[in-house]
Amino acid sequence: MPTTEKVRHLSAAELLDIVVDEGSFISWDTPAQEPALSDDYARDLAKARERSGTDESVITGAGLIRGRRVAVIVSEFSFLAGSIGHAAAERIVAAVERATAEGLPLLAGPASGGTRMQEGTLAFLSMVKITGAVRAHRQAGLPYLVYLRHPTTGGVMASWGSLGHINVAEPGALLGFLGPRVYEALHGETFPDNVQVAENLFNKGLIDGVVEPGHLADLVGRALDILTPRQDQSSQPADQPAAPATLAVRPAPVDAWTSIEISRRPRRPDLRQLLKYGATDALPLNGTGQGEKDPGLLLALARFGSQSCIVLGHARPLRKDAAGMGPGSLREARRGMKLAEELRLPLLTVIDTAGAALSQEAEEGGLAGEIARSLHELIGLESPSVSVLLGQGAGGGALALLPADRTIAAQHSWLSPLPPEGASAIVHRTTAFAPAMAQAQGVNVASLYAHGLVDHIVDERDDASLEPREFCERMARAIEYELGSVAGIAVPELVASRAGKYRNLGSF
Repeated sequence: MPTTEKVRHLSAAELLDIVVDEGSFISWDTPAQEPALSDDYARDLAKARERSGTDESVITGAGLIRGRRVAVIVSEFSFLAGSIGHAAAERIVAAVERATAEGLPLLAGPASGGTRMQEGTLAFLSMVKITGAVRAHRQAGLPYLVYLRHPTTGGVMASWGSLGHINVAEPGALLGFLGPRVYEALHGETFPDNVQVAENLFNKGLIDGVVEPGHLADLVGRALDILTPRQDQSSQPADQPAAPATLAVRPAPVDAWTSIEISRRPRRPDLRQLLKYGATDALPLNGTGQGEKDPGLLLALARFGSQSCIVLGHARPLRKDAAGMGPGSLREARRGMKLAEELRLPLLTVIDTAGAALSQEAEEGGLAGEIARSLHELIGLESPSVSVLLGQGAGGGALALLPADRTIAAQHSWLSPLPPEGASAIVHRTTAFAPAMAQAQGVNVASLYAHGLVDHIVDERDDASLEPREFCERMARAIEYELGSVAGIAVPELVASRAGKYRNLGSF
């Protein structure tokens, strides 16, 4: 709810004090190298130094966050509204490049009005070189985390402020491209309320969370524990988890329709419960980062035992009238695929869907094309991958998350071109033959295992809905094992083997 209460926002030094472990921060800053200055600009800089207590609008360095060494770049808004000129840009680029050279994760905390107007176009162009340095950091497989502070606008929001693998924001922060004062001056009217605030950006799928400053260190620590696990977090080598008992499980001795009915039970454990009961830790992400947020898909960073991964999967609808998975879900899924490749982590996809959305919005949003692009990305994904058939697996919505190096299946999961009722309606003009169609089409695990699609089966004893925690724990051990089994294989070998597996499915 909007409030008129004035909130005091932390300075750069205050943010460092509460985020970085006490006494561990070491500055990387050298004296600012300013361009040629006019007398007026020189006076502005002198006043800014006196007011802020800093020599420029950014502070850079490295320190420990929850015991991990992290490079940090933090804006000081009281120095000319945190604006970026030549000296600030050089300081940022130098810090990013040093973090990359030292193999450090990087936390950025911008709070800025954008380009420094006193320096004009050359200052504006400095956003390109900052972006280039961030790109090189990400391409090195190093985490880049962004904490957007109040306010962040203009060229900063349109460059290094929006490029995090994870982007979170301070509560109530004003965040946007065009500052509201500029908008009002140009258009003669005020910008609409509550559009450029952190909470609205979260609701629109533009950022991953809204986080109090006091909770930021915990969030960074959790994220880094997943993205770059400590060597001492597990007694097992990271690529050699113990073989689970589920390796000996075989398909359930029931017909396909029985499995389908079991998979549709309302209390059947879903991806949310798998993460709750099975994952060592899970950190949800939010949306595509491009203004879309579809409840049909869940994206997260997670660890299963010793194995870290990017998770993306179907979120079983919580209401019967909820829409199916739409095209926005698959655009969010492709964000997860890119994260896996950049961060050099395995990708885990979880399939549990009654089918993709059938609507005008889905068609006009390009659902078919999004399914095609998802398949295209997964079959050539330059990262290890594991897929899980958790429950229902109907149509293109299921197929879009399927291709992987290894596939695990719950005993009563299934995969089909359409829900069996739809297949029956096409062939027999009635849904009455759905059970027979399911059996004939070979949708169940017994058939998928026989054809070589499924590599690993997790037993349900006899129905996962009756033992959700225990089932999720067994599934988690299977996931940990399969993630470890592919983690040590060279990516080119994985990609070639994956393509060969699907190339030869159905060959007799």
